[in-house]
Amino acid sequence: MSRQAIVLRVGADDTKAVRPRLAGAHVTDIHFDGLADIDHLLGGMLGKLEKLSLQPSEMSLDLALLAAAVTAADTRVERGVEAQDGWTRELEVCIPVRDLQAWVDVTPLLEKTLNFLTGDIWALSFRARARSVERILEPFTETHAEKPTSVCLFSGGLDSFIGAVDLLAEGQSVLLVSHYWDSVTSKHQELCLTALEERFKDVPFYSVRARVGFAKGTVDGNLMENTLRGRSFLFFALAAMAADAIGEEVTIHVPENGLISLNVPLDPLRLGSLSTRTTHPYYMARFNDLLAKLGLGCSLHNAYRHMTKGEMVEQCADQKLLRAQAANTISCSSPANSRFSPDEERRQSKNCGHCVPCLIRRAALKRGFGKDETDYQLIDLEETILDSKKAEGQHVRSFQVAIARLRGKPDRARFDIHKPGPLIDFPDDWADYEAVYRDGLEEVASLLENVEARPLD
Repeated sequence: MSRQAIVLRVGADDTKAVRPRLAGAHVTDIHFDGLADIDHLLGGMLGKLEKLSLQPSEMSLDLALLAAAVTAADTRVERGVEAQDGWTRELEVCIPVRDLQAWVDVTPLLEKTLNFLTGDIWALSFRARARSVERILEPFTETHAEKPTSVCLFSGGLDSFIGAVDLLAEGQSVLLVSHYWDSVTSKHQELCLTALEERFKDVPFYSVRARVGFAKGTVDGNLMENTLRGRSFLFFALAAMAADAIGEEVTIHVPENGLISLNVPLDPLRLGSLSTRTTHPYYMARFNDLLAKLGLGCSLHNAYRHMTKGEMVEQCADQKLLRAQAANTISCSSPANSRFSPDEERRQSKNCGHCVPCLIRRAALKRGFGKDETDYQLIDLEETILDSKKAEGQHVRSFQVAIARLRGKPDRARFDIHKPGPLIDFPDDWADYEAVYRDGLEEVASLLENVEARPLD
């Protein structure tokens, strides 16, 4: 077990010794020489934006570089190896920036934001860029007659597909921003994008996709970490860079249903390792604070924060398209896991059908369409008794316990919604958050009405 520091170096002359703030931290250097290497690190985002005649500022570029370094720490430092309590790691990121004072000023906000997001203890260190990269982006004057008017996160999931459909059905000129590391996520993003391109041929919209990640073993003594609690920091940062390249005050749409966004723990054991906060209202508010303090005009907005996933399905602006393409979206918490199905001769990645996001998805499609044609690993939840001590029944049983507890004492929703994190930024929305929590659980209850999950030994 040890503290870990990721030192991002940019420029051939970025060679000065960097002393981490975390005493005794093991240091991993990640070095990139210039623009080409940086663009590769960011999945080609800069080059793809340039093809759209869009160029971000150095400030939003530094935010994206910070997010990449955070991703390296979050995905390549194993909790089981480095965390003294099996979960909380001590992580530091040291990066060069153009406007040093601006980043020093937001360091406390950044650390608080990351601590909340991932459940770790973060330290951030900034230094001035090396002379050869004082300016990384060369200005260009070529522009398109039309620019996108907003940005929308596009993950390949059901919620993001609905978000994109709703915007395009309104005729909005939107820039869809995606990032991925595994081929499964990439495949579903491509399928969904193709469907949108065919359906909305007369609506001018754009898309950029970035493959961002780090090889196994980037950090000595560690292979990879699967909890990925910091993934939305990278997603938001890439979207902010795209929005900044558009200019002016641009909205970044974050399509996520309210039940998942709140992510109230289903039972006491789901705090910490099993409670994600990737789009929690408190986290998104802090990220918006960060954007404002850095002078970036964009801001995050989740129009579906008070809606269940089933309501999103029911109210999607193009029901025919959603019915045809829902099965091509992926909602699973572990989409890259290869699994055998009984009738398959080779491994195939798919929605598992029994994790928390899959159960919420199944309930939503049942509510909206009366059926779900997604190919799940666990196809029929009612076929047999599910073992609650195994993955196939663990989350089903957790949902059933949470549903029974809330039905027995409905007023507890007033308190439960605050367990994952504070809602101090939105006091006028508390009643709406209570409603989406209750309605979301009842939506899942309808799916699990005839499902039995219990210990089988």
